Amino acid sequence: MLAAKSSLPLVYSCSGCSSAAQMANAFAIRLDRAGLAEMSCIAGVGGGVPALVKTAQSGRRMLALDGCVMACVAACLRQAGVEADTHLVLSSYGVKKTRHADADAAQSDAVYATHVVPAARGLLDGETPPCKSETPAENRSDGPSGPGLLR
Repeated sequence: MLAAKSSLPLVYSCSGCSSAAQMANAFAIRLDRAGLAEMSCIAGVGGGVPALVKTAQSGRRMLALDGCVMACVAACLRQAGVEADTHLVLSSYGVKKTRHADADAAQSDAVYATHVVPAARGLLDGETPPCKSETPAENRSDGPSGPGLLR
């Protein structure tokens, strides 16, 4: 049985034009359809759409999926005064950012099963699993002396 939508963690994903961005977006859709998270609109959050900003600021557990170190999802959330409980940057797992190309299906399945699903399940269970990020120190919330992990 699927959890009620309001009890699910929110998931926000990159949806840019690169293969890594589209992989992040596909992961968010898969989590939503599997009932492991509720996907919401990061463009609306970044654009300041009141109802979508309110959802982001609701206090629900949150997973941010960025394709690359530009970390656009995390930046949009910061604009709304929000930080994800867990932030995964797919390039940290060897995902290449390629323009005008689709993501590698085998790599996509592996990253989803190994990193994305466990992160979502951890949030669903009330845990904050460790996450890996290659976000430059100046973009991390923990600053240059922190562990390099975004939560």
